[in-house]
Amino acid sequence: MPQRQFSPVRGLEITQFCPGEQARPGDYHPGDFILTHGAHLSSRFIRFGQTIRFRGDDRKYSWWSHAALIRRDNGDLIEAVNAGVIETNISRYKDTEYHLVHLENSLASKRDREQGVKFAEASVGQSYGFVAVASIALSLLTGAKVAFGYEGQQICSGLVARALERTSVIFDRSPPHTLPADLAKMFKVEPPPPGSDKGRIPSARRFWERTERRYEQRPVGSASR
Repeated sequence: MPQRQFSPVRGLEITQFCPGEQARPGDYHPGDFILTHGAHLSSRFIRFGQTIRFRGDDRKYSWWSHAALIRRDNGDLIEAVNAGVIETNISRYKDTEYHLVHLENSLASKRDREQGVKFAEASVGQSYGFVAVASIALSLLTGAKVAFGYEGQQICSGLVARALERTSVIFDRSPPHTLPADLAKMFKVEPPPPGSDKGRIPSARRFWERTERRYEQRPVGSASR
């Protein structure tokens, strides 16, 4: 069967936020996502893997090593980090460079967005997909067309991709094994010039611990106040 020709997604609004800048309510909607940088061990593995998969002109897309889904209009996020799938807020990236990818109505209806967010909410508490990362690494190093993982585990970009399956976006590879650079290439997110400042990010675990009390009294899927 001939390989399907790659075609980037259309119907997007992409905005870069440099360290010290921050997206505000109204810039995004539930179901949008951000591409950014992770400091945890899994992000380092992802960065390494992306340098193998993406070469030539596509190597620029390996600038990002993390992705997160916007859950609410107040900037609440759902993201997969070493500690698992957790709830955070876009404010934790105020000192980090990130690109906001806003899907226009032609790609994501209100119901599409709701379904994508519900999927991500149902994933909160799941483990990080270290097995999926190992599968990706094996595939990249050997060239084998193999993919494996455990049900109920997520990697950051795979979580975003699986949520976006609820929209009109069609992926050219298995969403659970999609890397941040795959999302960048697919959504045509152009990185800043080489040598640009990525800024810094705090530990997702520390952020979650500081904000856990705000969530523990509120069931998943309830509205913000």
